Amino acid sequence: MSLTPTSDAAAEAASATHPETRGIELIGDAERHGRPRDLFFVWAAPNVSVLNFTVGATLIVLGLELWQALLVIVAGALPWIFTGIIAISGPAAGTSGSVIMRAMYGVIGNRIVVAFMGWLVSAVYLALNWLAAAFLGADMLARLGWDSPIAAPIVVTIVVAAVTVLVAVYGHGLILRTYTYVAVLLLAIFLVLTGFILPNVDWAYRAAEPLQGGALWSAASIGFAILASSPLSYINSPDMARYLPRSTQPGRIIAATALGGAVPGVFFTTMGALMATAVSAEDLQFGVEGVMLGMLPAALAPLLVFGVILNTVALNGMTTYTSSMALQAIGVPLRRIPAAIVVGVIGTALTIYLTLSTTFLSAVNLILQFLIVVAAPVMAIFVVDVLLRRNRYDGLDLFDDRPGGRYWYSGGWGVSGLVAFVVGIVASALCLSTDVWTGPIAEALGYIDLSVPVGVIVAGGLYAVMSRKVAR
Repeated sequence: MSLTPTSDAAAEAASATHPETRGIELIGDAERHGRPRDLFFVWAAPNVSVLNFTVGATLIVLGLELWQALLVIVAGALPWIFTGIIAISGPAAGTSGSVIMRAMYGVIGNRIVVAFMGWLVSAVYLALNWLAAAFLGADMLARLGWDSPIAAPIVVTIVVAAVTVLVAVYGHGLILRTYTYVAVLLLAIFLVLTGFILPNVDWAYRAAEPLQGGALWSAASIGFAILASSPLSYINSPDMARYLPRSTQPGRIIAATALGGAVPGVFFTTMGALMATAVSAEDLQFGVEGVMLGMLPAALAPLLVFGVILNTVALNGMTTYTSSMALQAIGVPLRRIPAAIVVGVIGTALTIYLTLSTTFLSAVNLILQFLIVVAAPVMAIFVVDVLLRRNRYDGLDLFDDRPGGRYWYSGGWGVSGLVAFVVGIVASALCLSTDVWTGPIAEALGYIDLSVPVGVIVAGGLYAVMSRKVAR
């Protein structure tokens, strides 16, 4: 049955005030509610982020001119279309994306992929965003008199992580109900902060040594890989859409999801690139958040800290929420709320380690580049599967984990999906260019990073060829 708008509002309000005990269980038609446009704000709130400023500044550090950086930023936002496409599988199946992927990898094979992809991506992104809050919060505490380079960031991390886990415990209802207000508030905060950054911009900026030829393509490709890693990692988009009525138009879900992530991402990444023209690369190595504080009046410093922490809670609350269902999907015998707490503890531990061992900028750049090796093939396979099946998923079949079930395939293994996954990772790694690892293909091409397009094309193409009959 379908719900009336009044019932939708009542259902959303009620679900926002109680912890969500539902995990990966199927959602019946009578429990469906919401509108596609709500997804715009669900994805906008996490992407009004200081992380975007960091990535934008990285493009200038790589040696790109402003106009070149802008082209790379726009290109890096295009993979948000993939995030939108896989989101439509949530309402179709009525369950989490971590369960839907059984259609690609088989019941047993999916446990390995979700454990690797879900936990790797979730833990890393939790740590990266908590890391930003930890460094900035510690800097703020130092200005107030508590200058402790070890204890301060750890305390900030623990407090922010606790609030984040609380959001994940209340779950989908709270996220859907409050993220519209969070997105608007964050937009207002960062627009105010941007107003103080723009007067410092060097609009006539020119790189000291303008890049040409292979060096230019190398810098642009590395920047694209870093930018694309964000939308390509959001294989959790079906989780946020799964409560929508089954009859919801797929095009509206795709548009709301893709634009919600891309629009604020493009804008604030561009602001980060502009900001980088006013400072030296050495200053940026100590963190974009510190540079931003230096450009603001002292009275506005707490506003930046609040904005970063609020964004961190918004993004990591969603990540913790969806990764708790990934934990259930791989067979860990935990209810969703205890699973969310476990995810939070692991992410907190990783964040504390990173605060003591690295700078924020170096952590972001290196980790995002390595994530793409796994994220690009997984996203490509998911998108191809949605298209091949024309978004037809049966939730009951997805939960049939007995031998002989529809997605049991060969002894529980989906050979076509797993082969495409492994080959895609290898192909992407061969084309990756980082300070730690450079694949032989990337090195032969003059350190041009083709890890994203190669990972997507190889994994998606191979899966399409191998699984066409199975998907039909």
